[in-house]
Amino acid sequence: MYELKTKENDNSVIEFIESVEKPKKKEDAYRLLDLFTETSGYPAKMWGKSIIGFGAYHYKYPTGHEGDAPLVGFSPRKANFSLYFATGEDREEVLTRLGKHKSGKACVYINKIDDVDTEVLKEMIRSSIAFLEQTYPDQKEGK
Repeated sequence: MYELKTKENDNSVIEFIESVEKPKKKEDAYRLLDLFTETSGYPAKMWGKSIIGFGAYHYKYPTGHEGDAPLVGFSPRKANFSLYFATGEDREEVLTRLGKHKSGKACVYINKIDDVDTEVLKEMIRSSIAFLEQTYPDQKEGK
């Protein structure tokens, strides 16, 4: 049976951000921490060794695969920031308004927070949470 590596844990979010080597990246990580905390309404928790997540939900696919994941989150990676959102219906349109970024299936990658419109980022956070809470209504955890 597959064991999920990225689980919520009690590691310190602040200690993790303090371990970021580049001062500008560390500053941006704190800005994202404030933005995600304020917008989501959830406290920041570490997921695995390098993801800062907000809120949680339990998913179960028709294949039987199931697990827990943060509703939204981010990680200050070496090359850029990985932002984790649900893939809601209006994602592509919203991304056109975000600013300088790259995107994968579930991740959005930015180099620095000044490259993006933070109001659009807040919209993405709210939209992702609403989509997941609607998709998994009986699975969400309380604030």
